[in-house]
Amino acid sequence: MQNPTLDALWQDSSVRFDIGSKFIRFRSGEFLVDKLHPIEDTKGNLGDKGTLWITNLRLIWISGNTRRINLSIGYACILNINTKTMQNDHRRQSDALHIMTKFSGIRYEFIFTHLALNSSIQLFAAFIAVYKAYDTSRMYREMKLRACLLDNKKLMLLPTEKLYEEIDGAWNLSSDQGNLGRLFVTNIRVVWNSTMNVNFNISIPYLHVTAITIRNSKFGRALAIETSKQSGAYMLGFRIDPPEKVSVVQKQLCSLHQLYWKNPIFGFETNREVENNDEQPSIDENEEDVTIDNSGDQKDVLAAYLVDKVTEPNQFPVYNEELGLAIEPLPPGYKISDLWMVFSKTGEDKLSTIK
Repeated sequence: MQNPTLDALWQDSSVRFDIGSKFIRFRSGEFLVDKLHPIEDTKGNLGDKGTLWITNLRLIWISGNTRRINLSIGYACILNINTKTMQNDHRRQSDALHIMTKFSGIRYEFIFTHLALNSSIQLFAAFIAVYKAYDTSRMYREMKLRACLLDNKKLMLLPTEKLYEEIDGAWNLSSDQGNLGRLFVTNIRVVWNSTMNVNFNISIPYLHVTAITIRNSKFGRALAIETSKQSGAYMLGFRIDPPEKVSVVQKQLCSLHQLYWKNPIFGFETNREVENNDEQPSIDENEEDVTIDNSGDQKDVLAAYLVDKVTEPNQFPVYNEELGLAIEPLPPGYKISDLWMVFSKTGEDKLSTIK
């Protein structure tokens, strides 16, 4: 079984600006928890009464003036969250949500201010609760090595997880000799644990499985599980005893994998505050049909939220012909000429938000 068309999960692991309706709409397994209005994007769209959509994977802010102006902030990118009470121009107190994020080595800051009269700090409580639930349920979405998975030789099941089969005599083929262990098959993941060392194990969510096949190896016919690029693009091999059982296990895993992708489970269920859970954010199709050359504007947009460039380890200086100097690598999509605009624009935005 191999399905290269699987809808890779990006919603929780990226920060995106001004995306189209195809990407604004919820993916399978994503649902609306709460919706807040009027919410101002204070850093980038001062005075714009927009709407903040809180899902189980990300925050979506959509402008009230022009719906093609929007933000998508994945929870996996969040570094820090703070809520504050601020005073606006009319000496009224408003709640503000401060979010620090990191995406592609660059840190961005977002400030969302509730513009309603007599607003309470509890308005953002739903988001904080959702983020905590997301952060504590990473086992559903991440491949784990050498984690605490067993209790008294039994797999510790996650909420909503169902164990379908335990398979003894499963050899992990990552070493020259192979390691004997047990394979656990559930509705969410495949888990292998060594018989000799309880701390030698691996948990593979179906979310990151791209192919489940049978291949020939020096140990004979083996179950091969390929994982996504996001999880490292691994090829994991397992020999099943007796050998004739490998086909049965492969078919079972393929069936469970297909069922999972029809309705992915990303980790947690929570009380949904909105009455219409099926409501979807949308963008006016007429706005999307207009072709606008905004390549320069996009850099202005990024500059409004830019905190600083986080230098990744082992990044070496690169020679820049324009300056005739070796400089730090530029952020993706930037040229030297863009930096003068970025720093100038960033300074202007900071001044405009200080009251």
